[in-house]
Amino acid sequence: MSHFELDYVSIIHSAGHRVTPQRLLILDAVCDAAGHTTLGEIYARARVVDPSIDRSTLYRTLKFFVDLGLVVSADMHDGETYYEIARPNPHHHLVCRHCGKKSEIDHVMIQPMFDQINQEYGFKIDTHHLVFFGICADCQE
Repeated sequence: MSHFELDYVSIIHSAGHRVTPQRLLILDAVCDAAGHTTLGEIYARARVVDPSIDRSTLYRTLKFFVDLGLVVSADMHDGETYYEIARPNPHHHLVCRHCGKKSEIDHVMIQPMFDQINQEYGFKIDTHHLVFFGICADCQE
């Protein structure tokens, strides 16, 4: 998924913010991963283009993008937070506690649970990037 498939300029402007060169650079650095990427990886890609980018700018900008829904983040329980460009259709992850294998699952499998929680509790879930931990089929054998 590319951020060019999103109208990120309108999203940023409608939130009352400017599209700055640093924000574009960091969004490009997330996108260049073509999937999940860590803060350190984003930082390294951004610094190749602009060595003046500092970690505090990166932290603030990634939080800003997550809050706007342009980027999603997930803690895979390995000490890292992973980031990726938000997709039109949310997805979730299965992470094996033994081997660390990560698999994606479509939101369609989780949507009925979201709907039931909304119906029974009146609670609308806005998280679209869950991580489930367990034991993969290979490690169970």
